[in-house]
Amino acid sequence: MKVDPRRVRSLSSRGPGSGPVLYWMSRDQRVAGNWALLRAQERALERQTPLAVVFTLAPEFMGAPHRAYDFMLKGLAQVEGRLRAAGISFHLLFGPPDKTLLDFAARHKAGAVVTDFDPLRLKRSWKKKIALQLPVLFEEVDAHNIVPAWVASPKQEYGAYTLRPKLHKLLPDFLTDFPALVRHPFPWTKTVEAVNWDVVMDRLQPDKSVAPVRGMDPGESAGAKTLGLFIKNRLSSYADTRNDPLEEGQSDLSPYLHFGQVSAQKVALSVRRHAWDTPSGQTFLEELIVRRELSDNYCLYNPGYDSFDGFPAWAQKSLNAHRQDKRPFLYQRAEFEKAATHDPLWNAAQTEMVKRGKMHGYLRMYWAKKILEWSPTPEEAQSTAIYLNDRYELDGRDPNGYAGIAWSLGGVHDRPWFNRPVIGSIRWMTANGCKSKFDTDGYIRRVKTL
Repeated sequence: MKVDPRRVRSLSSRGPGSGPVLYWMSRDQRVAGNWALLRAQERALERQTPLAVVFTLAPEFMGAPHRAYDFMLKGLAQVEGRLRAAGISFHLLFGPPDKTLLDFAARHKAGAVVTDFDPLRLKRSWKKKIALQLPVLFEEVDAHNIVPAWVASPKQEYGAYTLRPKLHKLLPDFLTDFPALVRHPFPWTKTVEAVNWDVVMDRLQPDKSVAPVRGMDPGESAGAKTLGLFIKNRLSSYADTRNDPLEEGQSDLSPYLHFGQVSAQKVALSVRRHAWDTPSGQTFLEELIVRRELSDNYCLYNPGYDSFDGFPAWAQKSLNAHRQDKRPFLYQRAEFEKAATHDPLWNAAQTEMVKRGKMHGYLRMYWAKKILEWSPTPEEAQSTAIYLNDRYELDGRDPNGYAGIAWSLGGVHDRPWFNRPVIGSIRWMTANGCKSKFDTDGYIRRVKTL
């Protein structure tokens, strides 16, 4: 079975050459269920050439600390081993890809380059520069979304209610099983030394003040195990427990989805097999497919996805009207980072994120909205929320994070609510509202034991 051509788009007008095919792996760091890797092998088999996977490491990538690099590199070590077993070489490069990838492609006389899709600004700028200089075929494959982002919609959607029917119409075409990656019959012409991953971390020297998370193993195997445990133990009650931080009812898949160590499509297929017609199955698939792909849609079509300019006009107008309002409390970024506010619930949520690399989805909304209330300006609030999220969350630097913060602070994918001081018509949340949903005191006590 060939890769559906609708999953693929050309980034340049040049045709393929006669040399090996390169898959520039970036967002989707896995071997199983990877449409971009399958497309690259399809190209290589057609032309009977070697296939190589190239990964470029950019030091200090978007502020990523030791925690993020540790999770990613341990996952990539597994990718290297799985590729070797499939007869595909793995090459790790250092530096910005618009230089290192082009140098590698030229040195090995690559005949084509395939890469995976990412809507974020930095990745797209790299691809644009590469497309201008690469003398051969350059293709992008959406291996992250079930329905390719450019197929699902050609524009920014107002909300889940406008994207949902488009996705549901297309899901029968795209929510399919994966063809098998075959052992590649055309080997790389030179011996490729195994990567010394300890040396890689030493060379990167990331910020070690944010330590790796204990109790969450990275990589494809751990991601598959986490999915299996969720389906076995928590999926059946997901609709009832997902909004209670004390229930530990969430899937814990977000870091694996962020780093592409598991395929969202494989997750959806597994959940559909076990709980397609149940409230919990439908609730989880709504979040996995509609809400997650809505975030990619937002970042793809809104160049201001991480700024005040990305908010809808009604939200900008409302927030502007309240710029001079007196804030009930004012905190600097350092105080937020140290969980040094007056609010024990907010402090507990921040502390959990720092220690565990995760925050419950319901609390993430409360956490962000309070930063808006307690910051001098909406811009500073957004900057603080993005900084903290990307620094401590294992799934930071992700469209879900940018869209979630924009929803919480700027009404993205939401509607105007009752007008209030400071936050204007942005939907609000309170500590008392959280108390009506779950045992906030119990949550605070539990975080103190971490």
